[in-house]
Amino acid sequence: MKTKVDRPSENVLEIWEFGKNRLLGYADSFRELAKNLKGDFEFSSREVPSREREEILMARNQWENRQVLCDHLAEMAQIMTKVALEVFRYRPVEERRRRIILHTLKQEGIAVKDLFYIERPGKRTGLCIAMSSVKHGSRKAGEVADLLSVALNRRLSMSLNSPYQVDAQFRSFMLVEEPPFVVMTGSARAVRENEVCSGDNYAFLESECGRVTMLLADGTGSGEKAGEDSGRVLDLMEKLIEADFAMENAVNLINNAFLARGQEKNLSTLDICDLDLYEGTCAFYKAGAAASFIKREYLVEQIDIRSLPLGILQSMESEAVTCELTDGDYIIMMTDGVLDALEQNHYENAMKRMLSEMKERNPKEMAERILQFVLRCSQGRVLDDMTVIVLGMWESSGGSPSSGKRGFPS
Repeated sequence: MKTKVDRPSENVLEIWEFGKNRLLGYADSFRELAKNLKGDFEFSSREVPSREREEILMARNQWENRQVLCDHLAEMAQIMTKVALEVFRYRPVEERRRRIILHTLKQEGIAVKDLFYIERPGKRTGLCIAMSSVKHGSRKAGEVADLLSVALNRRLSMSLNSPYQVDAQFRSFMLVEEPPFVVMTGSARAVRENEVCSGDNYAFLESECGRVTMLLADGTGSGEKAGEDSGRVLDLMEKLIEADFAMENAVNLINNAFLARGQEKNLSTLDICDLDLYEGTCAFYKAGAAASFIKREYLVEQIDIRSLPLGILQSMESEAVTCELTDGDYIIMMTDGVLDALEQNHYENAMKRMLSEMKERNPKEMAERILQFVLRCSQGRVLDDMTVIVLGMWESSGGSPSSGKRGFPS
C-alpha cells in the first residue's frame, strides 16, 4: 500500500513589476555611465616642459578618480539588477506540521495568523509565522523557537532580523535552521607607548545565514588619527556586508574609496576571515595585513597572503585562501605590531611554536596569553599598537532541543 505524501503547492513572490522595471532602468543608466567613463589614459610621450608635466599629472589623477567612480557605478548596477530579479519562493506548511505548530502555540497562549515556508536565493528555507500573545503577557522569541524545536524535532532558532519578543501585536517571525557549529570569541590589545588610544580596530559580525565575519583593521601609525582611519574601514565593511556585497567587491570598493582620497599617509590594512557555520569553512582576505593562524590541537597552520594596504593600487589582486574547519579549531588574527615584537625570535615561527604549546581553550584567555607572551619577548616595550582576536568553533551541543533534525523538508 502506498503512503500518501503531502506535497504543498509552491508559489513565487517577485518584486512588483513597476518597481522591478525602475530598478532595471537605474541599473542600465549606471552601467551606461560607467561605460562612458571607462577608458585608457592617453598622453604624448614626447619631451614636455615641467608646467605641461604638471598638467599631465593632474590629468592622470582625474582619470584615476574617474576609473574609481566607474567601478562604483558598475558595482551598483550589478546590485540593482540582482535585487530586481530576485525571486522568493513560498509554500504552505504541510497539514500535519501545521497542526502541531498551531496546537503548541495555542497551549502557550499565542495566536497565529500566517504560516508558510519561504525559500530565498542562496539561503536556507525559513519558516515564517505571524504571531501575537493573547495571554501571559509577552514571550521571548527565543523561547518560542525552543518550544517549536521540541515539537517539530528540528534544530531551529529565530533569525537575527526577527523581533525580540512576541507581544499583543501581530508580528512576523522567521525560524531558520540552526547551524551545526557555534563560535566563541575573545580579544586582547595593548596601546603603543605614549599614546592614549589604539590605531587598531576589530569587529565580529554575525548574519542570519550562519555567517560570522572577523574584521581587523590597522591604521597607519598610531593614536587617534590611525584609529579613525581603521574605524572608518570597519564601518564601511559592515555596511557593505549587510547590503550583501560579495566580499571581494566590498574590499575593492573600500580600496578605491581610499585611493580616490589620495591621502597616501593615511592608509589602513584590512584583515578578514569569513566563516560559514553551516559548511564549516572559512575564507581569508588580506590587504596588507599580518599573518593569521589556525590552531587544531598542537598543529598550527599559518595563513599569509602577500598584499598591499588599502588605497595604493586601483585593484586588489590577491586571492582569498579558503580552509576546511572542524570541531575545536581556533582562528587567531593579529596586527603587525604583535609579530614585529617577535623580531628577535623569528616572527611567525615563534608564534607558531607558542600556539602549538598553548593549553588554554577559552578564546579570551588565549588572546590574553598571546599578548603576555609577546610583551615578555619585547621586554615590556610596546613600540606599536598590538591587537589579537581569537575565535573558537565547536559543534553544537546535543542536548534538547538541539538534538533534533536540521532544517525543513524540501
